[in-house]
Amino acid sequence: MAYAAISSLMHTLNQLLKPDQSLVCRCCTQQHLQSIYQNLSALQDFLDDTTTRDIQTLKVIENRIRNVVYKAEDRVDSSLRSIILADCEHKRQKACTSFYEELLKVEQQVYFLNKEVMLIEFNNHGSKSEELARISSSLEKSTIEENSIVGMEDDFNIILDRLTAKTDELTVIPIFGMGGIGKTTLARKVYDDSYVRSRFDKQAWVTISEEYNERQMLLELVSSIMGSKQEASNDELMEILYRGLKGRRFLIVIDDIWSTNAWDQMQRIFPNDDNRSRILLTTRLKYVADYVSCPDFPPHSKSFLSLEDSWNLFTEKIFKKDPCPPLLEEIGKHIVQQCRGLPLSVVVVAGLVGKMDPTHDNWKKVEENLSSFFGTVSERCQSILSLSYTYLPQYLKACFLYVGGFPEDMEIDVSKLIRLWIAEQFVKARSNKRLEVVGEEYVEELIDRSLILAGEQRANGRMKSCKIHDLLRQMCLREAQTENVVHLMNGDALKAIDDQRRVILVSNVEEKHDYRLQYSSGTIIRTFISMDKTFPKAMHSKLKLLKVLDVLSIEYDFSWIIPQLVHLRYVAARIGEGLSLAKLRNLQTLILRKYVFFRLNTMQQPVDISRMSEIRRLDLRSPQYMCNPVKAEYPLCLLNNLHTLYLYNSPFIAEIIRRSPNLKKLTILDRSKHPEWAVILNYQSILQDLETLTIDTEENIDPMIISGDISLPNIKKLTLIGTRIPWEDVKFLANLPNLEVFKGFRAFAGTDWKVDEDVVFHKLKYLLLSNCYNLERWELAAGSDNFPMLEQLKLIDFHELEEIPESIGDIMTLKFIEIFFCSSGAENSAKRIQQEQESLGNYELQLQIITPISRRARQ
Repeated sequence: MAYAAISSLMHTLNQLLKPDQSLVCRCCTQQHLQSIYQNLSALQDFLDDTTTRDIQTLKVIENRIRNVVYKAEDRVDSSLRSIILADCEHKRQKACTSFYEELLKVEQQVYFLNKEVMLIEFNNHGSKSEELARISSSLEKSTIEENSIVGMEDDFNIILDRLTAKTDELTVIPIFGMGGIGKTTLARKVYDDSYVRSRFDKQAWVTISEEYNERQMLLELVSSIMGSKQEASNDELMEILYRGLKGRRFLIVIDDIWSTNAWDQMQRIFPNDDNRSRILLTTRLKYVADYVSCPDFPPHSKSFLSLEDSWNLFTEKIFKKDPCPPLLEEIGKHIVQQCRGLPLSVVVVAGLVGKMDPTHDNWKKVEENLSSFFGTVSERCQSILSLSYTYLPQYLKACFLYVGGFPEDMEIDVSKLIRLWIAEQFVKARSNKRLEVVGEEYVEELIDRSLILAGEQRANGRMKSCKIHDLLRQMCLREAQTENVVHLMNGDALKAIDDQRRVILVSNVEEKHDYRLQYSSGTIIRTFISMDKTFPKAMHSKLKLLKVLDVLSIEYDFSWIIPQLVHLRYVAARIGEGLSLAKLRNLQTLILRKYVFFRLNTMQQPVDISRMSEIRRLDLRSPQYMCNPVKAEYPLCLLNNLHTLYLYNSPFIAEIIRRSPNLKKLTILDRSKHPEWAVILNYQSILQDLETLTIDTEENIDPMIISGDISLPNIKKLTLIGTRIPWEDVKFLANLPNLEVFKGFRAFAGTDWKVDEDVVFHKLKYLLLSNCYNLERWELAAGSDNFPMLEQLKLIDFHELEEIPESIGDIMTLKFIEIFFCSSGAENSAKRIQQEQESLGNYELQLQIITPISRRARQ
């Protein structure tokens, strides 16, 4: 991936251009570094401006850029590594000389590459891309046309209701979803419906595709509306169309539109005569659907088919009106299940299976060879699905392909994914936003483009995980292999590495595609992520220039490997011995865990992080701890980029916090007998930007500390574990004006919790309380509104609680109550609250009760 390769090298050069860097001689290298940086920046600008250039030529250029930049990065990083690891002045001088020589070669290579690229002539008419779009569109129609809406009956009725609604004004009804999900099929079924056609004076269908061609669109519409082809200028065609539709009730279907600009140019030709005219529009892009939609009719998201509907579609395609033979049903459903609800995939599978004689032996062979069979299915679907990738902005392409490297059907942790993207230099700064925020925007963009799917949500409503459909993942693997973005392996890793930049080693689970290559030195590998349990022998020799190492799943002592990997930006690993991180100046994410077999007498090892100016996330556990910043080599250094900090039994919590002014997320686990909470809370003024705080302790927090003035204005999520604060002091939570989520585990102690009228948790949406064994009575002030925004209430292990306050049910925003292993009184009161709400017509309040096993046995 040329764009990502350029970003990575530019980041390295930018670090060397900083005034405070001490690795290389500034007076000798600055001019050359700036020259390389400027030429790389020009190449990146060139790649950004590719909207009208033909794809075929662009791919050739991207390959050329990628190969040259990769080799340039290898030269720079190899020589820098020699400088960093030099253990005497003589070696350092020799390494610096070598670096300067390599820099001159890189400068020359990048200069000539820039000149070469700028001289290339493009087919600016975009004929290749238009041809690809037309082929894709026609193939999708021929594949899932036939107006079969098996499993789409609800979608059909929703669209029909919107088309026939009593809204007089011209209304746009958008349908969005990933390629192959049946948007066009649904729109065609609605368009051809006799009842729908009878309601409109004029109907027309126009397919736009990615490359918007205004003249072609106008000619198609004029032909449909006027009944004949007409030769005229574009302005004259617009006038003809407008007059042809004026005063008539019309239905226009705009199929497969890709941009808001195309809509802006089209909408002016449709008169709004308040006569219930409608425009039905399909798109893969949610932001386009949102842009064109009307307030009363939000975009309709075309969802995946259920297994039952997928099976019905499959059998209809193969057996028409006849039922599937019972002997084939179990095998057939297993095959269809692999389609993951995508109609395009179901129809392609039916087409392939339908060419066989419907016998048990034939279908069994398919079931036993699902990997190779679905490889064929994937190839048949690629021309449809690949369009969504082809027209991605450059900055999103590598991000998308990276997602395909995670195991099939995996719920991918969004926060981790973004951290990896940042370490890979895929995420570019935007409008003074933190890179993590920009990364979230990238995820949202990929979801809006129907390329990845939203997964679980966090308690605060933010995205916790995402996933990718199998067919899109297969496309990712193919493209990532071609672009050398990420290489997925199982089995023996060493035999699979051949000049791969990024390697993901999955567990020994059968993959549909396992790209095995010939053995090579593999020293250019930059990313190694393992989800397996073992570390391949001799693998460490191939990691010298590594920038990302994620091996937490492996029980292996990496303490002797990590200090040599001086270019690391991201490390998540297990260690058994203390290790020095002094040479790892580029670290952004540091996550260290204890190697389970480490010697019990291992001394606790301090880690000096004062020189890690790039560090963004820090999570150290035994045998490591952060040393006293006051005694560090650079005691006055501020960790301005550090936003996520996990502190475990650190004796220097307060000092570390004082040097981390931009923290967003802080977790403190302190099992010492006398934690310095008063000292820590004295630094509230530094924690003004803190959004998430977790405190885990075995020592009760002095109520006097909590009951004082707590000024954490931006705290949105607070978790307390083991604090055992008296219930009467819970009111301190009300002093946190933006608190949305609170989780308490053994957080409070006492038998009575009375919430006074003046105690209001203004923005609290999610309240989880657990293991408050002794609470007997919970009382809210009569007529008060203590929890005006509460949406979810979860109570766990309240064995003595007599009942939940009845007024909880009066909270207008409450959607869900969960009672887990609580008293029968708590359970019965929750049931009464739900019944009372239903009697008032509120059926949206959901209740989940999980009764202790001992009581279930008695019942």
